[in-house]
Amino acid sequence: MLLVAPITTMRRQTVISPRVTQTRVFHRDLKNQWPSVDRTFGEYIWDTEGNKYLDATAGGSVVVNVGYSVPRVLAAMQEQAAQACFSAAFTSQPQEELGFQVTHFAPGDLDYVRFTSGGSEANESAIKLARKYFVEAGKPDKWKVIGRHRGFHGNTLGALSATGHRGRRTEYEPLLVPFPHVSAPYRYRCEQCAAGETCTNHLMAELESVIASQGSNSIAAFIAEPVVGAASMGTTPPPDYWPRLREVCDKHDILLIADEVMTGMGRTGRNFAVDHWGVVPDMITSGKGIGSGYTPLGAVIARRKIWEAVSEGTGQWEHGFTYGGNPLSCAVGLAVLRCLQDQDLVQQAATNGDYLKKNLVDQLGEHPLVGEIDGLGMHLGIELVADRTTKRPFAKEVAISKRLAAACRSRGVLVNPTFTDNGDGLSGDRFGVTPIFTFTRAQLDQTVEAIQLSLDEVLNNLSAKN
Repeated sequence: MLLVAPITTMRRQTVISPRVTQTRVFHRDLKNQWPSVDRTFGEYIWDTEGNKYLDATAGGSVVVNVGYSVPRVLAAMQEQAAQACFSAAFTSQPQEELGFQVTHFAPGDLDYVRFTSGGSEANESAIKLARKYFVEAGKPDKWKVIGRHRGFHGNTLGALSATGHRGRRTEYEPLLVPFPHVSAPYRYRCEQCAAGETCTNHLMAELESVIASQGSNSIAAFIAEPVVGAASMGTTPPPDYWPRLREVCDKHDILLIADEVMTGMGRTGRNFAVDHWGVVPDMITSGKGIGSGYTPLGAVIARRKIWEAVSEGTGQWEHGFTYGGNPLSCAVGLAVLRCLQDQDLVQQAATNGDYLKKNLVDQLGEHPLVGEIDGLGMHLGIELVADRTTKRPFAKEVAISKRLAAACRSRGVLVNPTFTDNGDGLSGDRFGVTPIFTFTRAQLDQTVEAIQLSLDEVLNNLSAKN
């Protein structure tokens, strides 16, 4: 006889506590736990210990573009939640409307969109859609995706395979697809740029060499961030880089994917960062700012020719995620996009970004710890070095960016220290200054002052130990 234990003996006792003092969450960093957030509003975060922070990280990972607790967005959330939160089989008016608005926000004939729950899913979708396009076009041998060494495209396995950032790949290498990688523009450490020439020529020559060695008939796509994010925050290419990249991809029938998970939705002072160079990629991926932290949301936006290849072929794209395109997230995304447009926040990001970058360069550009300040709009990175003359990075164990961020936090300003390992993929320190678009000039000045004082504090502490 099969004996089944009573349900009551199989269940743990539920413990209800008004304040949890010991976490059961498997956090990203188990050695250093931040305090718990209590509330957010505008450009500020309060923790449960009563501390108030000016958030120059846009939510920690460059997400919150329009500000916290915006009444218009909260109202859209409440209204849609009361009407319909989820449906897997049906489309919805919020999804259709957001699709219409996002494709009009994008350049050229990027006329079709597939919604996801975030940036990793968006890049995973773009990789699979590139493969799908060539299968439908009768070129099933084209499947590889070329990535860049200083690039990060997400933590799903396809996106991580296209990622070239060694620090994020190493432990998972056995699980990854062997995609090829090429160098990324990095003016600060480029010998040709140091000599006053553009590095585009040698980068395009390297790309052509990789295409030749792999065989262009095997390559489906090239993926890159227009302005680098997590792998080397704020690194900006020469003006001719993206136009030349477009030419090479067209020459070899390779789809060009612009990863705008961080830089899109106005962050660099244009709708999308590729707009700075007048380039229309074959796909743009979006995340983070498209939902501005209110809801998990991402998107892959594709050119008309990709949609036509599928619609005129099998008509099926066997791919999707449970929460992709759900009505609640799409209603939130629509409210966020309307905030961007109605308040002219993209232009505000451009204007504020110019002001912020100038102040950073003027106030910090000659600091003994600062090697480079780079980026566009509200997407800026500062590289810290042990020696300005040789550009020698700090040893990894010094954790210089985390020290700087901790010193800023003690002054009530948050900056992001996690954009590291940019030097050779295993060492090097850049931190991000990526404020919310609605920062006032006074808040931007406060951010610069906190960074300056914190740099001095860190330098003094290093000198004292030596």
